[in-house]
This record gives sequence, C-alpha cells and structure tokens, in this order.
Amino acid sequence: MTQTASLPAPAPAAGHRPSAVRRALRALTILACLPYVSLKVAWVAGSEIGIPAGSVLLEHRQMMAIVNAVSVVADVLVVVLALLLTQSWGRRFPAWLLALPMWTATGLLAPIMTGYPAQLAVALLTGDRKAAASGEPFLDDWVFGVVYGGFILQGLALGTLFALYARDRWGHLWQGRLGGLSARTSGPGARALAVAGAVVALVPATLHLLWATGSTAGLSARLIAERDSDDYVLEAQRLGFLAVAVALTLLLVLRRPARLRVRTTLALAWTASGAAGCWGAYLSLVALLPDADPSKQVPGLVQLSYAGDMITGFLLAACVALFLRRRSAGA
Repeated sequence: MTQTASLPAPAPAAGHRPSAVRRALRALTILACLPYVSLKVAWVAGSEIGIPAGSVLLEHRQMMAIVNAVSVVADVLVVVLALLLTQSWGRRFPAWLLALPMWTATGLLAPIMTGYPAQLAVALLTGDRKAAASGEPFLDDWVFGVVYGGFILQGLALGTLFALYARDRWGHLWQGRLGGLSARTSGPGARALAVAGAVVALVPATLHLLWATGSTAGLSARLIAERDSDDYVLEAQRLGFLAVAVALTLLLVLRRPARLRVRTTLALAWTASGAAGCWGAYLSLVALLPDADPSKQVPGLVQLSYAGDMITGFLLAACVALFLRRRSAGA
C-alpha cells in the first residue's frame, strides 16, 4: 500500500477541533478496546480468567504470553488510529503510513463483524453445538461474546471515523462513475496485478468452496471430527471475500460497468482484499507455530488455502494502491 504516498495532505485549519460526532466515535473506539486489552493483560500477568481447566492455552504459557503481549500492542494501535483520525496533526501524516494500518485493521475486523453474527444466527437456526470430539476445552463461552462484541464496536466506530477522514482528505479521488475514469488509472500494471490476483485466487477459492459444501478433502482426522456449523460459515465467508475482492478489483481496472460508482467499487475492493490478505497472513503465521502433537499440525492443503488468500489479498491491494496513486496524479 506504500504506493499511495503521493496522495495530497491538505493543511489542517488553525484551531481545528473534531466535531461532537467524531469525538463520540473516538470515545466508543477506545472503550471498545478495553475488554480485549484487559483480558490479554490479565493473561500475560498469569491470570486464568475465562480459561477453563485443561485448556490447550495453559499448555504453552510462554508462547501465549508473547502472543498476548503482541495482540495488546495491536489493539493499542487502534487507539492511536482513533486519535490520528480526529486530531489536526492527523492530517499531516503521510498517506501510506495511515493507509497501511487502516487497510490491515479493516481486513482483520470485517470478517469478525460479518462472521460472528452469521455464526450465531446459523447456530440459533440449526441448534448446532460446538463440536467437542477432542475433549479439550479452549475458552469460556462468555469470552467470545465480550471480545467479538468489542471488535464489532471497534470496526463500526473506527470504520466510520476513517470514512469521514478519507472523505475530507481524499474524497475527490473516488468521485464519479467507472465510465468516467481515465484509461491511465488502469494501465497495464494495474491490469496485470488484478489478473494475477484472480489467477492465484482460483486455488484457495476452490478449496473454500469444497470445504463449505461438506467435502473433507485435505483435512486431518482431527479437523474432520471437530467440524461444526461455525467452520462451514467461515469457509463460505472466506470464499465470499475472495470473490468480492477479485470481482470488484477487476471492475475497477476494466472501468466497467460504466454506471457503477467509483466510491462503491473502491470501498468493496479495499475491504475484501484486506479481509483475504490479512486473515490469510494471520492464519499462515499461526499454522507455522510449532506443536509437538502431530494431530494438531495444520494440513498442507489448509496451509495452501491460507497462503493463497494472503497472496491474492496483497496483489489486489497493490492494484488498489496503484489505482489511487494514478488517480491522485491525474487530479
């Protein structure tokens, strides 16, 4: 996303203060971080609140302390972003230094905001309970509600703040409809990135489709035994984000259909590429963590799906960044 560095940064007005709405959104963002940060700090300090006896989390205390500390820092960065988006000094930040963490935050939060409610709805309709074939507890049920509820609030508040900030600073870059875009905004480089992303996406999309429709190809015996409605929802969601990312990025560079708004196309391509790329990268990293139990190792095809998501998301995000850079130069 570093290619957006040339976007203009208008000077803030003297004595600029955020509106009451933006101050309220900033406060909501910060408050929404507290449940997650509080739990993580407690776990780093050695507390077992929300962790039942026998949980796998208690088997690797040192590793979990490191992971929890890193996740605390990540959520603190959300607070920094909320401040940056509502203070006058935030207008002086280089575009890429803001766009990269916001793209990452969007990509990590969007699947939670859509996936968790979908999982709850499916469980309610089907009466499906979490599979417990392994007999190993993980976290108390209330932890998921508290943490994911906080993430959903973070996404709504931070996303609205960023939309308001981006409208004020760069709104001129996504005015109009696709048919009115200059051919320069979607030159050979952008088209090559979009096509490459679409080709790479075929592999993870095929795997997600198979697993979402009940296939067990490439899954370990442990994963097969533990499958429940949540897994089907997640696979369908990953397939959906891949499809949206590829389709909307291709529409952006092809500048068709002509009547489609640039704003809508760009927002969906931004969000979906972030969801695919960032969650693919996160899950790839988790899959590489060592585990002495061979039954808990992530199968090769599952790792391939994670890597495919990551590469697809990054390629399409680079295409979006190139579009914005050229659009800015044209403006």
